[in-house]
Amino acid sequence: MRAKTKAIPAEDAACRILAAVRAIPKGQVAGYGEVARRAGLPGRARLVARLLGSNDDVRLPWHRVLRSDGRIAFPEGSEGYREQSARLREEGVVVERGRVRGLRATASLDDQLWGPMAG
Repeated sequence: MRAKTKAIPAEDAACRILAAVRAIPKGQVAGYGEVARRAGLPGRARLVARLLGSNDDVRLPWHRVLRSDGRIAFPEGSEGYREQSARLREEGVVVERGRVRGLRATASLDDQLWGPMAG
């Protein structure tokens, strides 16, 4: 049986998500799911995507949020795709064919706690 969790008001969830997006450092990226986890809303990646899709704050670094596989979520060639690619490149992020190279979009909990495993 699943334990019931207390629902977070939508406005509080939005504030937490936006704060998590703002906390992503310049030149780094995070996946939608990682943003949700950082906001204390695990499993709510779609909520992050919906909120960013309706955002009108031009200062929000929305371009640092990617799919969990490191890809840009906009359709290739679209205005959003081109803008996100350009913004990431301006920050020194390598984007090849719509995917960020050299950086992981999300870090596992083990990586966050212990660092990446030696190859």
